[in-house]
Amino acid sequence: MELAAGFASTSRDDWRALAVEVLRRSGVEAGSPEEALSSATYDGLTIAPLYDLDDLPGDPGLPGAFPYVRGSRPAPGWDVRQRHAVPDPEALPADLEHGVTSLWLVVGDGAIPVDSLATVLRDVYLDLAPVVLEAGGRAREAAEVLFGLAAARGTAPRGNLGASGAAGLELALRCVAEFPGLRAVTVDATPYHDAGGSDAEELGCSIAQGVAELRVLTGGGLSVEQALGQLEFRYAATDDQFATIAKLRAARRLWARIAEVCGAAESGGQRQHAVTSSAMMTVRDPWVNLLRTTLACFAAGVGGAEAVTVQPFDACLGLPDAFSRRIARNTQSLLLEESGLGRVIDPAGGSWYVERRTADLAERAWAWFQEIEAAGGVTAASRLVSARLAATRARRDDDIAHRRFPITGVTEFPNVHETPLRKPPPAAAPPSAEAAGLPKVRYAEAFEALRDLADAQPERPTVFLATVGPLAAYSARASFAANLFHAGGLATETAGPGADPEQIATAFAVSGAAVACLCSTDKLYAQHAAAVATALVRAGAKKVWLAGKGQYEGVDANLYAGCDALAVLRETFDDLEVTR
Repeated sequence: MELAAGFASTSRDDWRALAVEVLRRSGVEAGSPEEALSSATYDGLTIAPLYDLDDLPGDPGLPGAFPYVRGSRPAPGWDVRQRHAVPDPEALPADLEHGVTSLWLVVGDGAIPVDSLATVLRDVYLDLAPVVLEAGGRAREAAEVLFGLAAARGTAPRGNLGASGAAGLELALRCVAEFPGLRAVTVDATPYHDAGGSDAEELGCSIAQGVAELRVLTGGGLSVEQALGQLEFRYAATDDQFATIAKLRAARRLWARIAEVCGAAESGGQRQHAVTSSAMMTVRDPWVNLLRTTLACFAAGVGGAEAVTVQPFDACLGLPDAFSRRIARNTQSLLLEESGLGRVIDPAGGSWYVERRTADLAERAWAWFQEIEAAGGVTAASRLVSARLAATRARRDDDIAHRRFPITGVTEFPNVHETPLRKPPPAAAPPSAEAAGLPKVRYAEAFEALRDLADAQPERPTVFLATVGPLAAYSARASFAANLFHAGGLATETAGPGADPEQIATAFAVSGAAVACLCSTDKLYAQHAAAVATALVRAGAKKVWLAGKGQYEGVDANLYAGCDALAVLRETFDDLEVTR
């Protein structure tokens, strides 16, 4: 049976002709529709508007087989892993009884004390529920507690001890000899993501870090196969679902290449733990984080991660409560059990777009890995890595400031009257030795800082929207301007319909605002903008903005799609003399 039977065959040229006509009607003149409709990632990869069979990079292999692009796990589904950073022995069994299948424990100062670890794990069956430790410099101590519990109970623990370097070697030797269900080393790439890195930069750094760990393990007496079996990789999953799917698939391809070069291709299946991104989370309108983490979890599952952690929606506000932890684990349960997402291995496999993006990302990440290796490895190249991540972070910050990178609830559709959620301070995570010195940023921080500043004022600072003409004429630009000012926590007051400069100026004076913004159509601006702006200045306006790009007497500056919204807000805060 031919699924396309009865439909006329089409070609890329047919699509191109139709696309050119649509662009022409939209006022876009371009040499080719591909050029007009393409976009670029922070790695410089081009995302085309259309892919076809010619874009396939080659045979990606079979699931569970070299080069592992299509997955390393032998069966559908994934491990639901919940993170805990407080010593609550009741919370762990509750999670395990309600869908969680493994535990990620942050151990150390400010988190779960090492001497409390045994108490926290008192009701956990170590042979059934894998335990993953994150203890930083106290990895040996935490591991000894786990070893002691296993010996006392006569069980074989499973999971990962979360060590690295010399501690990783010591524990790996013991795992190989005594605890075959345990891995000793976690290669954590999330600090590179949290520092602002791109997908290829996160991947390249993780591969360089993994190679460094391989050198330590094999240099300490383990075979290449044994060393590969002691590593687990941790990556960030974001709400850009196709980027995350491609990243996880590309990571497996890269690590398979490392194993192949080391002579152990069949042992090169990378074990992956995907964690929903901290950088994408917002303090403002945190309920949107539920959507972000759901998309990220979906992408991690489709991308083939063996274990997935969904961070609670309020994780960046402070300590998550029982409700937010329940929602986090239920997100995975719904995707696995009700949506059936875990029933198919690599459902994105064969997609022309996904396969092309996976191959291109792997190529770009491999080039970055080679740069790191040429500089002496991930530790020696720390300055190179920091500089590269900072440059990418600066480009993303610029996109966020200009609202080319929209953040729902913060830069777009903000609720200026929102009452922020308050939580106890979060537990401190042990520092990663490999990523020491890297900053941890959230994309929304700059706008949220202005929101906090506006909230802290005795009265909310206000911008007056000098609307000119009837409602139908000014509503679009008034909405645009209001959305922009609300993103900084500024209130807006609207003049309403009308074009009389003196009436608008009087309404401005009554509002008590010191900054005004004209909002109307270009046609009405030509008739009234200069007179209204002049009247506003006479009424005491320190600055007069105009929503649009026209230049008129009395207008100081312009707001428009693509302008630097963050700079506009900071300038407005100064004009309003907001106390910092």
